[in-house]
Amino acid sequence: MLSKEKLERINQLAKKKKEASLTAEEEKEQILLRQEYLEAFRSGMRHHIEGMKVVDPEGNDVTPEKLKKIQKENGLHDR
Repeated sequence: MLSKEKLERINQLAKKKKEASLTAEEEKEQILLRQEYLEAFRSGMRHHIEGMKVVDPEGNDVTPEKLKKIQKENGLHDR
């Protein structure tokens, strides 16, 4: 998760870009912050999805085999 300060800075730079233009240094900073944000987001989403178990209305485990394999490797849902 990105710090509150970094998220605020991302928003400041985005606002400034809409209202005027960014300096070359600010553009580089914005690119790096966006990359860091996306990396954190993707990591969190991957962790969330890898912890899921899919169950049909009858109560049967229908989790895709690919996901089951990942979960087994990570020690999750070993049943």
